[in-house]
Amino acid sequence: MRPNEKWVIISRPGDYTELGKKYGISPVLARIMRNRGVSGDEEVSEYLSSEPGRLSDGKYSGFNLPDMDRAVEIIRGKISGEKRIRIVGDYDIDGVTATYILLKGLKKAGAKADYRIPHRIRDGYGLNRNIIEEARSAGIDTIITCDNGVAALEEISLAKDYGMTVVITDHHEVPFDTSSGEKAELLPPADATVDPKREDCDYPCKQICGAYVAYKFISCLFDRMGIPPEGYRDFLEIAAFATIGDVMPLTQENRVLVKEGLKRLELTHNPGLQSLISLNQLEGKTLTPYHVGFILGPCLNAAGRLGDADDALELLLCENMEEAHEKAVILKEMNDSRKSLTEKGVLEALRLAGTPEYQRDRVLVIFLKDCHESIAGIVAGKVREQTGKPVFILTPGETFDETPCLKGSGRSIDSYNMFEEMSAVKDIFIRFGGHAMAAGLSLPADRLGELRERLNANTTLKEEDLVIKLRIDMELPLSFVNYELIEELKKLEPFGTGNEKPVFAARDVDIKDLSILGKSGNVLKGRINDGSAFFECIYFGTDAADRKEYIEKNGMRKFKIVYSPEINEFRGKRSIQIVLNGIK
Repeated sequence: MRPNEKWVIISRPGDYTELGKKYGISPVLARIMRNRGVSGDEEVSEYLSSEPGRLSDGKYSGFNLPDMDRAVEIIRGKISGEKRIRIVGDYDIDGVTATYILLKGLKKAGAKADYRIPHRIRDGYGLNRNIIEEARSAGIDTIITCDNGVAALEEISLAKDYGMTVVITDHHEVPFDTSSGEKAELLPPADATVDPKREDCDYPCKQICGAYVAYKFISCLFDRMGIPPEGYRDFLEIAAFATIGDVMPLTQENRVLVKEGLKRLELTHNPGLQSLISLNQLEGKTLTPYHVGFILGPCLNAAGRLGDADDALELLLCENMEEAHEKAVILKEMNDSRKSLTEKGVLEALRLAGTPEYQRDRVLVIFLKDCHESIAGIVAGKVREQTGKPVFILTPGETFDETPCLKGSGRSIDSYNMFEEMSAVKDIFIRFGGHAMAAGLSLPADRLGELRERLNANTTLKEEDLVIKLRIDMELPLSFVNYELIEELKKLEPFGTGNEKPVFAARDVDIKDLSILGKSGNVLKGRINDGSAFFECIYFGTDAADRKEYIEKNGMRKFKIVYSPEINEFRGKRSIQIVLNGIK
């Protein structure tokens, strides 16, 4: 158990027995749904049914997004006028998939469209002056962005000065100014800005990814042009892939999207995705958000991190299996390399975070001189998980206006709005952007100390905000665990951010017959019982050996555990397995 880890049982009042009878579910399921904030007949009905038809009708229609009508009419006019349209995406999984959706969708609609994905190191994030100049030289009439653009005020002004039309599709926070004493939104001077984060947006699900905003745009464009919906529904699995990969909350519309998208992904006709699934030995398996978020998605992301994001897009655009396989192999090899680099970066960052110099900081700002800038965000996320603190990881960057610079990424915690805190010290940055939980930034190297000092001086974080909370749905003795319970829990899938896998607690448990497995020694396996029920148990984590030593040292004592039950299938045999999340 981590020193600053606290186990918290979620406690929300309700007559779960009565609720279970009302909705035809068990009291356990009724309580878990209440813990997820699901209440009221309409919400419960939507949660349990998750009909895919909700993705385009009524309140979830893309036309309810701000400027969608205007954006659609602009692009319709450009298509009929045979104007050249350039898509400007981003180099991560969300930006690549959004570019794919726009490119394929616009071409199906008859547009003269091409694309430009910025290179992480040469270009940096989103629109920049060079991209605008390139578009002008190429005779581009219209730029349409995806997963970026809402913060590119100067670049879009330049494009407008050159007489270009600019349509933004994005999902990031809109920049704001507080010089007047009030928070004033700074929308860019684009011809249309489709972004659910706009203050004037009343769309019911604001936490959608950039690829899904692009999907909404294409669905609205096809609707206005009279193109059958089958033409854009092929992109649904791609939007779901991006929703998981960009760590969007699996609630409301996102949950329905991912549930339907995963079904389609298992049967995908896209040669690139087929190759990636086959290469990672997932053919014929029931795909889950885990498979996308931790196995398939990182392969697409690796291209933009260690190479060129165009490679990831080209994989998705492949039309024959032989070419797709070759490209998938390259991406998987890149991702394997990325894993090794990440592990080294995390170890060094945690070492620094544990020194007296950093232990007092509530906001960690850590410079890693040997870390590749492309993995700074992954390292920041893993350090945040271990420390419970907001984390910024900075790496060496290129010289800007003859000034040595640093580049980096931040990952935050629930009680720290990273974008707002950075906005309060924006004079330090050459460039920054993001949202409450994550950000990207660049700054002069000689202002690193100032950034750390000011972020910590400004923060209102208290010690209790930095506690790593292991949230537990309810206490449930192992004797209550059976196949029926596990099957019923599947009604709550897909699990992920915002709709976490149910977690239970049990006490007075014996843990025996422990062994360490896995190439990296990160799997701990054993047997567990509470006197009335006996199961195999498993723990996954880099500290597996430490957990084994801790359990064996206290072998004569009973344990409390936090766990999730699952069905393990191996060589045709099914058995119940207890996945351990916490032990003490």
